Amino acid sequence: MTSRSRSASHSARHPAPRTVLVVGASIAGPTLAYWLHRSGFAVTVVEKAHAPRGGGYPIDVRGTALDVVRRMGVLPRLRAAHVDTGRFTFLDADGGEIVSLHPSAVARSVEGQDLEVARGDLTAALYATVRDDVELLFDDHIVALDEHQHGVDVTFRSGARRTFDLVVGADGVHSGTRTLAFGPEDRFHRYLGYAFAVFTTPNTLGLTRELRMWSAPGRAAALYATGGADDAVHAFLNFHRPALPSHALRDPDAGRDLVTDAYAGAGRQVAGIVDAMHEADDLFFDTAGQIRMPRWSSGRVALVGDAAFAPSFLTGQGSSLALVGAYMLARSLAAHRDHVAAFAAYERDTRGFVTMNQALVDNGGARLFPTTAEALERRNTMLRGLAAMPEPTPEPAHSALALPEPAAPWPGRGGKPHLTRR
Repeated sequence: MTSRSRSASHSARHPAPRTVLVVGASIAGPTLAYWLHRSGFAVTVVEKAHAPRGGGYPIDVRGTALDVVRRMGVLPRLRAAHVDTGRFTFLDADGGEIVSLHPSAVARSVEGQDLEVARGDLTAALYATVRDDVELLFDDHIVALDEHQHGVDVTFRSGARRTFDLVVGADGVHSGTRTLAFGPEDRFHRYLGYAFAVFTTPNTLGLTRELRMWSAPGRAAALYATGGADDAVHAFLNFHRPALPSHALRDPDAGRDLVTDAYAGAGRQVAGIVDAMHEADDLFFDTAGQIRMPRWSSGRVALVGDAAFAPSFLTGQGSSLALVGAYMLARSLAAHRDHVAAFAAYERDTRGFVTMNQALVDNGGARLFPTTAEALERRNTMLRGLAAMPEPTPEPAHSALALPEPAAPWPGRGGKPHLTRR
């Protein structure tokens, strides 16, 4: 056998690793990179921030998503970072107490199992699983995609140009990858009628591991202390807005003005939160909305996490869907050499779980933020009822997908996942 024929025979038995560009290094991106690397892919992750993002509002990891982080080996680290909030106290507009509840009663989570961690703690744990195994490009992002028969030519903002077998957008609800590959965001964005501002502020009330929420029809303000009385707190201002305030999404000053106008005439404590917003240097303003797409892939480009199926903060399931979706996508790519078949399997096996969790909004996921006085009274009655229940009933949608075992690299076989309905 000649050296050329031996080389050809070796290449046939050991094809070069498929290259994948993952756009975004928050939650879905590192999770996808971890599982792809385990299956033999050559993975590059690009992130527009200059480093992994720290801090952030507390987020939940529940149900099926717990199996993902357990299999990644980061569950002990996340349990150590668990916020362990003691109570949620709901107040009327003047500060009178309506009811005080354990958080699990409100979220319908399983105490002792489901987790709440700072977003930065989750992203740091996920980043640690891939930082030594995949190529990481910070302070850059993609600006053009050109797909052809043999791959996708990618142009980066830095001016670099590279070719990958596949590209996956894991870059959030306002995904640039989705815009490049599928079109403008407004084709897929379902506005849910709320705008919100989140920021940190000094803990002037001395709160300790607790949340206080003031409510009036169409608006709610909350202070969330994830630490002690000397630590800063997360402030949250959420208000009903019938029409999408597109202008405020593009202009930070317009966002502040919109929030200020929405809370005109608020009580003294809420007015103090609004004043603190103007002093905050980490203000984040956005709207509550979902991304709903007829398909999550186009050619050699796919989407995952909020870029594909953001459920909105009203469901509390954004991070969990990102973790589960990334696992399922990586599993499908490992099981199918053909990317078309892989993307089809990913969507077939994951969409039912996504749909159930997005539907939490239609099933009352926005009930904490009523827009009328009558709805507010119904919410308060519901909350008082929760206080009388011996223990909360877990939300079936959180654990509706029985996570399958990782697939062996192509042409491996694996059992099909299934939805569990309770």
